Amino acid sequence: MEKLLSAVICVLNSQYIHSSLAPWCLLAGTDSYCKSGINVKVTEGTINEKIENVASRIIKQNPKVIGFSCYIWNITETIELLTLIKSKLPNAVIILGGPEVSYNAEEILKKHELVDYVISGEGEKPFALLLNAIYKNTDIKNIPGICYRNKEKIIVSPPNTPTEEPPSPYTQKYFDSLKGRIAYLETSRGCPYSCAFCLSGRCGSVRFFDLERAKKELLLLANSGTKTVKLVDRTFNANKKRANELYKFIIENYGKNIPDGACFHFEIAGDILDDEMLDILSKAPVGAMQLEIGLQSFNPVTLQAINRKTNVERLKKNIRGLVKNANMHIHIDLIAGLPYEDLESFKKSFNIAYSLKPNMLQLGFLKLLYGAPMREEHEKYPCTYSNTPPYEVIETPWITNEELSALHYAEDALERLYNSGRFLNTLQYIFKQTECSPFELFDKFGRFSAENGTAKISLDDYTALIFRYFKNIKGIDKVRLRDVMVCDRLTTNASGKLPPVLKVKDPELKNQIRKFELENSKPSKGLKRGYAILYSENTLVYVDYKNRNPITGKYTLFKHRI
Repeated sequence: MEKLLSAVICVLNSQYIHSSLAPWCLLAGTDSYCKSGINVKVTEGTINEKIENVASRIIKQNPKVIGFSCYIWNITETIELLTLIKSKLPNAVIILGGPEVSYNAEEILKKHELVDYVISGEGEKPFALLLNAIYKNTDIKNIPGICYRNKEKIIVSPPNTPTEEPPSPYTQKYFDSLKGRIAYLETSRGCPYSCAFCLSGRCGSVRFFDLERAKKELLLLANSGTKTVKLVDRTFNANKKRANELYKFIIENYGKNIPDGACFHFEIAGDILDDEMLDILSKAPVGAMQLEIGLQSFNPVTLQAINRKTNVERLKKNIRGLVKNANMHIHIDLIAGLPYEDLESFKKSFNIAYSLKPNMLQLGFLKLLYGAPMREEHEKYPCTYSNTPPYEVIETPWITNEELSALHYAEDALERLYNSGRFLNTLQYIFKQTECSPFELFDKFGRFSAENGTAKISLDDYTALIFRYFKNIKGIDKVRLRDVMVCDRLTTNASGKLPPVLKVKDPELKNQIRKFELENSKPSKGLKRGYAILYSENTLVYVDYKNRNPITGKYTLFKHRI
């Protein structure tokens, strides 16, 4: 009887809700290219669970070969995991692959003796061919992308960038593992842009997969039980005709072959949206799509330095139009630490971005990834960055370490006040009553809240922090501030309860609730309702906790004049 070769492909996801596509792509490769006698399984974990638990799941399978998918968010835990596994399975062959090791294979092999092979670039075929070679004990020198030791010498191959379409990862095994988590759909590889901080432009020319395959897989994922399907195409709308056809396909099938409530997330270039595409997107059912648009900066010198060709005015116009349609969640990104972007320039970019009123404004920090031009061309991009993952920039000739560090306070306030969606009425009131710019508000409040401690702070305590800080700002009426915060809390927290800082001990509230329900209606059986009095306008407000807005996540607030 022929002896089997047992192999495990492992990935540590950033959170349980995420389901990395990489191991399933590799598994599909083994199904297509491996010889009989090779048995491959996928084991998933997260960076937040005990490494010993993940190791135990792998060790129980007693594999001969173990492959790991490596990213900036999991490389530290992955090295810890493979070290633990090798202590129990000393003869297991260890293979690493993924973006975190594709462009520094030699360094990985020098530093980590327990690693036997690194696959650089796309791995479906190389991984399968390497398993064949291990199984049959044959030569590996002609396998693309394979990096390894040959006695004292380290052999490094260029990244594998094939031209053929990879096999589909969407097998029944994949769907059995998904269990409602976020699903990822890939309909192309590569990127037409060559941004200096990104790896996508180094993955070969853009390859668009068969359009009918994309439609078929889109329907499979939409009906898998997941609520969110994220398309991982780096610039989904790079091919206008193709993007339009897939947008139309979703719109035409939504509520039919695509269940209501499913949402598709696309990463796009905002400035290349034309009138035809904007018109198509405007017809999407509410909540059916999300768009993520990477701005990076509004500084033209910065954009030029990072090879980011952007029509800034058209970009702003398009985002305003998308936001105005109010039928999809709009997410835009800024990056701090880019070349020629000093603090003043970044403030300007931030204020412009905020004025576009996206549903989410992400303030990210530049990370110098292995293989990215900004990391490899130090003279052109003289940045100081951390030597440990995620390799975040800590200083540049244009922005100091202190300034970059302080931006994390603004980021924290932005996430909690704005991106959470919990305090939008409050922010709108504060901006209306004061001369504070968006950056100034998030910067100052971020510093204040950091001084008071926000680690593991409860929502009620954070609400109290907001009220305590802003009630003393010039132009702010304390009663009105309390009322807009009440509206925020009622519409975003389905408990219907107010935090202590916003509660007013007023017997009149019960009287007004009783009177309102007698004259109008009580909430139907099983429906929770939240009430409060707004003292600045002598109004009873209430929220019925049903039918949350799929874009804002908020419930509808109703007002009744007392």
